[in-house]
Amino acid sequence: MFEQVSGRFEAIFDRLRGRGRLDEASVDAALREVRLALLEADVNVAVVRTFLERVRERAIGTEVHQSLTPGQQVIKIVHEELVTTLGRANVPLKSVSPPLVILIAGLQGSGKTTTAAKLAKHLKGNGRRPMLVAADLQRPAAVDQLQTLGERIEVPVFTERTNRPPRLVRAALREATRLSLDTVIIDTAGRLQIDRELMGELEAINKEAKPHETLLVVDALTGQEAVNVAQGFNERVPLTGLILTKLDGDARGGAAISVREVTGVPIKFAGVGEGIDGLEAFHPERMASRILGMGDVLTLIEKAEQTFDQAEAEKAAAKMQKGEFTLEDFLEQFGALKRMGPLKDVLAMIPGSGSLLKQVTIEDRDLQRLEGMIRSMTPAERRNPKLISGSRKRRIAAGSGRTPTDVNQLLKQFGDAQRMMKMMSGGKGMPSLAGISPGARRPPTNKKAKKKSKGRR
Repeated sequence: MFEQVSGRFEAIFDRLRGRGRLDEASVDAALREVRLALLEADVNVAVVRTFLERVRERAIGTEVHQSLTPGQQVIKIVHEELVTTLGRANVPLKSVSPPLVILIAGLQGSGKTTTAAKLAKHLKGNGRRPMLVAADLQRPAAVDQLQTLGERIEVPVFTERTNRPPRLVRAALREATRLSLDTVIIDTAGRLQIDRELMGELEAINKEAKPHETLLVVDALTGQEAVNVAQGFNERVPLTGLILTKLDGDARGGAAISVREVTGVPIKFAGVGEGIDGLEAFHPERMASRILGMGDVLTLIEKAEQTFDQAEAEKAAAKMQKGEFTLEDFLEQFGALKRMGPLKDVLAMIPGSGSLLKQVTIEDRDLQRLEGMIRSMTPAERRNPKLISGSRKRRIAAGSGRTPTDVNQLLKQFGDAQRMMKMMSGGKGMPSLAGISPGARRPPTNKKAKKKSKGRR
């Protein structure tokens, strides 16, 4: 997420460090690079211009605080103005007498139906009783898709395939009242903002539903076109919020930075994964920190709280302190870590992880390889790796599609991890991460390269 723009910002700020004062020349030079970084990220040109004007006005002549370097002062200013561009604060859904009616709109292919189900799952997890309404009668199998998703998350789905969408919505609202449900999420057909007939249908649904929230699902990968889509919909059906989907696949981030500033409509949720749990409330300050490569500890904590069972986590922590952590425990942690989302995105939420991720390559498939080898072991072998002899290594390798060397490497990494846990519990500090991270690979050093070249001679 935001890999390109985050890397550019990090390089810009690195060059600013060491200066004693932010003079006009140094600020202008930095802002020229910031401008290029934002334009390369596909941020709207008008948004870039306004953003840079605000930053320059604050930064020129600013004395560096005693506890800050000039680079940190620039980061502070850029971060605060980026938060302003993204919307200052999280805007929650309205609090109204039930049922809360939410109308979901968007282009076809933007992930609208899946997002409706993700929103239902998110609200259900927060104690609400939602119902999904299948009002997309244009796309084949849209109703079936929503019903399947509803079954997965155990949320009722209202359908009437032969009725027109406005009448269907009217009947759905009556049914929600009868069942004492407090939230109604209406999934409408995907449409272009320039399609008069379908936009007219959306207006008719909006008039019948009288929604408290009209949320537009916007594909983050469309870049600046996301702004045009949002403006087109907002002109026909007043929007109360936006949901950015596929944000985890957007390495540039232009849509997220542009759409709020241009439309004035707050971003309320962000889709950050293909799983049904891949929806989170949009917090401008946290998103600005991610864009600038500063991490996002609060979101990381929230994800961990949702993913890890507290009792199991305490049990695992106690085992770590005693040095009794086994490969079975390792396997359980892999599963919980995968549920938090792509490994690279999870690690990127840790402040200061940018330089670490450049030094080592850690990918989801590395975890999958390790998981495959651990699952090929017997329960006794997972609890006591010392039982694994040469013949057992060959059996584990064959069962997981790996080699005995891979199994040896796994056992070594696990042994290193156990030693690290004992050192940390004994207050001796933490050893190098590159030696114990599953699948972590450092670029070859000059010494290693020299040895290889001597061998070739």
